[in-house]
Amino acid sequence: MKEVVLWSPQEVTSWLMENAVPEYCEPLKSFTGRDLINLTEEDFKKTPLSRVSSDSGQRLLHMIETLKMAHHMEAHKNGHANGHIRVGSAARENGFSSKMKLNGMPNGYKKEMIKIPMPEPERSQYPMEWGKTFLAFIYALFCFIFTTVTISVVHERVPPKEVQPPLPDAFFDRFDRVEWAFSICEINGMILVGLWFVQWLLLKYKSIISRRFFCIVGTLYLYRCITMYVTTLPVPGMHFKCSPKLFGDWESHLRRIMKLLAGGGLSITGSHHMCGDYLYSGHTVILTLTYLFIKEYSPRRLWWYHWLCWAFSMVGMFCILLAHDHYTVDVVVAYYITTRLFWWYHTMANQQVLKEASQTNLLARVWWYKPFQYFEKNVQGIVPRSYHWPFPWPALQRGRQVKYSRLVNDT
Repeated sequence: MKEVVLWSPQEVTSWLMENAVPEYCEPLKSFTGRDLINLTEEDFKKTPLSRVSSDSGQRLLHMIETLKMAHHMEAHKNGHANGHIRVGSAARENGFSSKMKLNGMPNGYKKEMIKIPMPEPERSQYPMEWGKTFLAFIYALFCFIFTTVTISVVHERVPPKEVQPPLPDAFFDRFDRVEWAFSICEINGMILVGLWFVQWLLLKYKSIISRRFFCIVGTLYLYRCITMYVTTLPVPGMHFKCSPKLFGDWESHLRRIMKLLAGGGLSITGSHHMCGDYLYSGHTVILTLTYLFIKEYSPRRLWWYHWLCWAFSMVGMFCILLAHDHYTVDVVVAYYITTRLFWWYHTMANQQVLKEASQTNLLARVWWYKPFQYFEKNVQGIVPRSYHWPFPWPALQRGRQVKYSRLVNDT
């Protein structure tokens, strides 16, 4: 193992990346190994290090102490006489042999115990916290049910298409309607959801990532409830066959809501014939969000996989418009809100300094900041894209296995 003091700036950067503290790569990009091990608490009180983390560099300092200790033990593992005191010539002047035992030790050596301070073991950087994940799931489920109820309520407010014709749309003017296009959109959505579910099963830190997915998708549907209720648009085309209005029959309302929930809100399952849930497009939300999570938590080398999922997402959104089932603004607004919420949440989750409210952290003013702090406060750094085999039966082993021969005792 190469000594720390001999590390180059590139090796220091690699060590920071391997230990999940990439936020220090930029301020320490010119540091050598000697500079790294000479860092003190005073250095973290000055810029630029004081702006990187809210813990005053304590986590990185603990890691540096552990690193120095590991190299110290490596250098002395061959049993060098370190910390031993040699008896001087005074004993020889008094006529004692150099081989006599002093304090029980031969050859005139006195052995002393060396105390090496060991840093206290740190708690896991990525705790599972399944209880928090369950709360996030309940939040997402509540928002999904609330959205479904709102769809049924808003449906009663939509003006008849004979009275209020569709609004003008530039895309509709240039492309004729294709009847089967919306089915392609929903099939693409189901493929992306299936791919994300398989990928989620193989993730090592699935509890943290599930929590983030539930929080984001729940908030997106909560926003959709608000925009859908305050903005009731006429149907996008005369081809729509909307379900009849119920005029206050709450028992029929309940049956319609249960049918929507059972069918997942998909037209392909025959459960969705509601009109009015246009701004913004829920299908675009799922197409965009599943692609973003697939790309964020899969290895970077699987570029072909990322492009394939991107193609499924883009084709699905294009088919929504080609079927004339949503206005263009519905799809654009859904894409914009979904991507921005995903990027904001993950930027805040990956930067420790953004997890604490301060005068300079303007992101702390959003209404969901307190729940965000609760869910993310114990996650230290960027969650690795690590995978493992989640099932009890063993995975298929690749490569040649080691063979052991039986030892025979001839004595």
